[in-house]
Amino acid sequence: MVELLKNKLGFDEAFNYKEELDLDAALKRYFPQGIDIYFDNVGGDMLDAALLNMKIHGRIAVCGMISQQSISDPKGIRNLSSLIYKRIRMQGFLQSDYLHLYPKFLEEVSAYYKQGKIVYFEDMNEGLESAPAAFVGLFTGKNVGKQVIRVSHE
Repeated sequence: MVELLKNKLGFDEAFNYKEELDLDAALKRYFPQGIDIYFDNVGGDMLDAALLNMKIHGRIAVCGMISQQSISDPKGIRNLSSLIYKRIRMQGFLQSDYLHLYPKFLEEVSAYYKQGKIVYFEDMNEGLESAPAAFVGLFTGKNVGKQVIRVSHE
């Protein structure tokens, strides 16, 4: 995944948070000046480490907590005091809050797609029997891109 981000999607740097023993140290390595804006879809230890590495007046957009969804005893966030002393703004949101913007989104993204500015990946699986494993793969990091189950070639 790291190579995909760097070589195909144009990221300057990337790391796999699941392979880092010390997330705080990893973020300090990649963001020595601190983080201005953090988009959180993971939660848990990753959000905790991000809070420690935010710049003053940093912003965090939260739209998911995938690391906490499959565990029976979700972890609490330990570094919330960073919100206060760094004056960080953290806000949760749902895609459905912005449905009124969908026509504009579609117009802009369609133009980007036609210009070749959007890179698109599909993870294609053949046959309905592959659906359970493909579904589990969504939550375990096994797929890249849109998960598709082709039931028939007809």
